Amino acid sequence: MGVITLELVTVPRIMATYNVNLHEVVYSLSNALDLVGVSHIHHGKRVAYMATEIGKQLGWNGAMLDELFQSAILHDIGVSKTQVHKHLAELEWELEKDHCVVGHDLLQGCSLLVHLAPNILYHHTHWEMLERLDLADSTKLIANCIYLVDRVDVQTLREITDGRDILLGKERICAVVGNYAGDWFYPGLVDAFMEVSKSDAFWFRLEREHVNGYLATWLSHSGERAVSFEELKSVVGVFSHVVDAKSSFTKEHSEGVARLAQHLGNEFELSEESCELLELAGLLHDIGKLRVPDELLEKPGSLSETEHCIMHRHSFDTYDILKNVRGMEQVATWASQHHERVDGSGYPYMTGEHEISIEARILAVADVFQALAQRRPYREALPPEQILGILRLEADNGKLDKGVVEKVGANLQRCWEESLFMDRTEH
Repeated sequence: MGVITLELVTVPRIMATYNVNLHEVVYSLSNALDLVGVSHIHHGKRVAYMATEIGKQLGWNGAMLDELFQSAILHDIGVSKTQVHKHLAELEWELEKDHCVVGHDLLQGCSLLVHLAPNILYHHTHWEMLERLDLADSTKLIANCIYLVDRVDVQTLREITDGRDILLGKERICAVVGNYAGDWFYPGLVDAFMEVSKSDAFWFRLEREHVNGYLATWLSHSGERAVSFEELKSVVGVFSHVVDAKSSFTKEHSEGVARLAQHLGNEFELSEESCELLELAGLLHDIGKLRVPDELLEKPGSLSETEHCIMHRHSFDTYDILKNVRGMEQVATWASQHHERVDGSGYPYMTGEHEISIEARILAVADVFQALAQRRPYREALPPEQILGILRLEADNGKLDKGVVEKVGANLQRCWEESLFMDRTEH
């Protein structure tokens, strides 16, 4: 997979600055989004490939092609729930534009990706309506190009699911696209699609290994830029919002864990850089849950043995997404260890006491604290004193780090406020 190149620039530590390859950021986001499909993966990557081939056919310049590619690979960023993802295989459904609005709003809050937001907002808008809107021509064309190839990929999936060879089904797919020319899709885009899709190679490149190779070429033509920690956190925040949106019971969980972990890091007088990376680890720790079916996260009763196995995978998937992020190897490790326990009984690695850093121990405590402070389908939110009692019991049983738990006890009200974003001036 692609990686985010993050190299801490050596400057006076007034404000940390990171070198970021934005293409790699976008690619990593797409890998996280792939998990939502559970088994139907690489949709965003295939859409990006097909859209870019159309753009090239039409002679679009490099900047427009780059914007098209980034928008296409992230076009379903507003989809967190597996139940919603299932609708993506339908040609059209009643609430299909809801995820466009959600995706647009997410990117509006991210300074590095905000320019993609209008393209995401209109990627399910019919051309007959889109052409009348007061938008830049480039936005109309990019959004409609994504819509066209998004529907092509849906039809392609149907052919494969029905057991037909894709080459035998390409005429049916092209016929569907042609039927909507001028209504759903701009005729010029349809003509370009018909041209680029004539070859067998166009369809063969939709296979996983070939589309990944196509994306690797795109990644190789990218450079780095210096960004502030706040800009970097805004990108990471997109990940955390997508994760937390999977269930109303986990809304803002990742940010609460991040705030509490960062606060505890400061209490332990960790370095500023460690506290920043610990905050990022908190935001990212549950990204692997995008693979977990919605019904498990919202199940009111106990999980079955099989369901526990499915749930246990999420911290490993978190590591799998983050492991190649150069400069953030520690973040990947800490994030993936948030269910490890001091006595070695945790998951996914069953890591022993001497292999768990103070940062990972802090994250584990912050995760338990914040989860207990929020309502869940099987219980109500707990008050801070009761949470502390549970944490101390877990520490006595060798599960959580006693030193971290006692640090919580010494700052209980502040920890409560940080985990739930409460305004401390009101207390």
